Amino acid sequence: MIATLLLAALAAGWVDAVVGGGGLLLLPALLVVAPQLGTATALGTNKLAAICGTSTAALTYARRTKIDWGVAGPSAALALICSGCGALLAGTIPAAAYRPVIIGVLVAVAVFVTVRPQMGLAEHMEKRTPWRRGTAVAVAGGLIALYDGLVGPGTGTFLVLAFTTIVGADFVHGSAMAKIVNTATNLGALVVFAATGHVAWKLGAAMAVCNIIGAVIGARMALSRGAGFVRIVLLVVVLALIARLGYLHWSEM
Repeated sequence: MIATLLLAALAAGWVDAVVGGGGLLLLPALLVVAPQLGTATALGTNKLAAICGTSTAALTYARRTKIDWGVAGPSAALALICSGCGALLAGTIPAAAYRPVIIGVLVAVAVFVTVRPQMGLAEHMEKRTPWRRGTAVAVAGGLIALYDGLVGPGTGTFLVLAFTTIVGADFVHGSAMAKIVNTATNLGALVVFAATGHVAWKLGAAMAVCNIIGAVIGARMALSRGAGFVRIVLLVVVLALIARLGYLHWSEM
């Protein structure tokens, strides 16, 4: 059981660092391998491992590339609050209520990225208008952070797409900003889960070590291989999210 979860944490750290979506691997692994934890504790333990990996990836990106703190900073500050609110509401809204919407958005994203192969391969600074910056902060720090507190998987991917489409970041710089915001969303949710006693600290700490290793490897690969590599990983993760959420939704109908 421990070996399986540690391997899942390593892989999740790599995926999260490159394009987000590591929760797609780690949270299901926790729910399947350690069902005795319960859903809330699985969510809290996942956040403990994830925050270590995302913060490590954020530091790696910050040291090696330029981050637009005018967008990432306010987004992270708002995300800290909104993700905590989402964690408080976790379990009160049935998953079936929002899965069809998320699946629809992901399908649209997959089609959009496929038909526009140049998307995210270069930065478009002309999009950094005050209105677009404000929109990016509201979407990333508000809506996506709230979703992260409620559910989690796919948050990093949504953040990368938000920064790429709204303020014209390329995939590498979008991923760098996403790691900053994702660290804040993980922290906000973790505080709530910890306060309510829903964190398996020893297991989470062990997974955190593996998550950090995966995050360092993933961030360095994204920086060295560039936006084209991140785009491919993004498409794979989006398709995996569609398959996973689709299976969960229709299996419960």
